[in-house]
Amino acid sequence: MLQQAGAAPADVVVKDTTTQTFVKDVIEESKRQPVLVDFWAPWCGPCKQLTPVLEKAVRAAKGKVKLVKMNIDEHPAIPGQMGIQSIPAVIAFVNGQPADGFMGALPESQVTAFLERLTKDRIGGEAQDLLKEADAALAEGDAAGAAEIYAQLLAEDSTSVPALAGLARAYVATGALDQARQTLAMVPEAKRNDAAVAAARAALEIAEQAKTLGPVTELEQKVAANPLDHQARFDLALALNGKGRRQDALDQLIAIVKRDRKWNDDGARKQLVQFFDAWGPTDEATIEGRKRLSSILFA
Repeated sequence: MLQQAGAAPADVVVKDTTTQTFVKDVIEESKRQPVLVDFWAPWCGPCKQLTPVLEKAVRAAKGKVKLVKMNIDEHPAIPGQMGIQSIPAVIAFVNGQPADGFMGALPESQVTAFLERLTKDRIGGEAQDLLKEADAALAEGDAAGAAEIYAQLLAEDSTSVPALAGLARAYVATGALDQARQTLAMVPEAKRNDAAVAAARAALEIAEQAKTLGPVTELEQKVAANPLDHQARFDLALALNGKGRRQDALDQLIAIVKRDRKWNDDGARKQLVQFFDAWGPTDEATIEGRKRLSSILFA
């Protein structure tokens, strides 16, 4: 059977990768077109359901996107660095960076919709510029200004997932947790596993945890009095993050992982992963935190 004109061969658009070839297969290749990374394992039942669906959808995209599969049992370093805790997990890389993703075995229609969103510019140029402006304002600490821009975008398109997720994060940053929760509830069911939504949800959960803690100074005194009080140090990390002191929060959790990896069922590492989800893959604290965590776990 002749290959349809313009279509990329199956062995080119779908391949396996290793820790050694990940940079070439994913990071470098994603600078040419989006690359999906399917994190899977042989024992994972839902993975066996999702992978054929992914392969079919990617081949139907005729070269607009590539699929790279990574067995996390054979190659644990990369998923460990990225904070992948459950599989199947699919992360889309664009221009060398994680750009979107989902977890779980989605049906074919949702996978196809995900690819369409990834390969087509569904946000107009002006809206895209506004979204970048809002994201930048939020990153710089101007949550109120960011919220205004996200609201402006939602006035034009009430189903915009990036704007809904951004507005939720802005509400979290200002302490308006009820509004954040209500905003996340507006995300369509089919899109609640999107990376941006997951990040906003993680930020909300962390903020809710921080509300139950005491003042930072009291927790700092507890840790100073007993450096081996891991619970106090853990609580201090949550409180520091709630004050926007990400680097300090990172330091406290890394200290627990160094001292006692198994404490509280690996609780410090799991909390770090939730921080990374909330902060986003390109945040400086996330990048540094993943490097530091990897240096401990894979030393």
